[in-house]
Amino acid sequence: MNFFKPKFWDKNQTSFLSILLFPFSLLIIAISFLKKHLTKTYKFSIPVICIGNIYLGGTGKTPLCIEIFSILKSLKMKPAFVKKKYNSFQDETKLLNQIGPVYESQSRVNAIKNAIENNANIVILDDGFQDFSVKKNFSIICFNSNQWIGNGFTIPSGPLRETLYALKRANCIIINGEKNIDIEKKIFDKNPEVKIFYVKYNSQNINEYINKEVVAFAGIGNPDNFFELLNDNNINVIEKIKYPDHYQYSEKELKNLLDKKKENIILLTTEKDYFRIPDMYKKDIKYLKIKIEIENKSQLIEEIKKII
Repeated sequence: MNFFKPKFWDKNQTSFLSILLFPFSLLIIAISFLKKHLTKTYKFSIPVICIGNIYLGGTGKTPLCIEIFSILKSLKMKPAFVKKKYNSFQDETKLLNQIGPVYESQSRVNAIKNAIENNANIVILDDGFQDFSVKKNFSIICFNSNQWIGNGFTIPSGPLRETLYALKRANCIIINGEKNIDIEKKIFDKNPEVKIFYVKYNSQNINEYINKEVVAFAGIGNPDNFFELLNDNNINVIEKIKYPDHYQYSEKELKNLLDKKKENIILLTTEKDYFRIPDMYKKDIKYLKIKIEIENKSQLIEEIKKII
């Protein structure tokens, strides 16, 4: 499904449409409440670290999954990634497969069982916070301070999968952005015990694009965050092209993009987008390699050690 997030989902954008759709949001909240209390929950013999969000897409879960995998390896664990299988959303799976074993199934419970059978002794559940069938030992919720919670409404009135009250189930909050006391206060109002950490996104190959003209394109949850990262690093972006999240590029669209590539002009995209592009086009397209830097990382490691 190709879907651009509507403008009225943004911060301070409460509109007639968000009010009109609010009854449907209440219905979705009610369904989520019933699912939570009626779903059978499975507890596993190994720890489950869940990395999720309540804001729909674009909060940086995948880079954090990779960093948590690295932390667990440094702690001499045998981690594995677990995802629900979506045939049209294989970009994240391909990216994670470069790092470690990935187990997918229509049922996350079955995927975790498969990981255990293959000798994993801890799993990283990528995007399973709203799956009440899995007992989590440690839940990390990701936010981007640029979007935060948008207009504050749940789908379809706003961008939230759940209200902020869902943070009562979280052990840790990761915020991509600068320290924000107002955001912290709203989080602690819902869960005074939760730990908050900030992260920064660092490009490992940004120097390749300095003093070059770049045509940037992205089909991710929040493409503007990608474009802002380029601007913050003084990359000369002469054109920005947005596509829906998890966008599957057609041959015609890729050829149109390649037509923009002239001498000294670079076609640049995200790592996720790059994994969705057929191999025959990859030689003409560059991607930004991203690694996150966690402030007070040692404290997060101590929190993770408690469940191992």
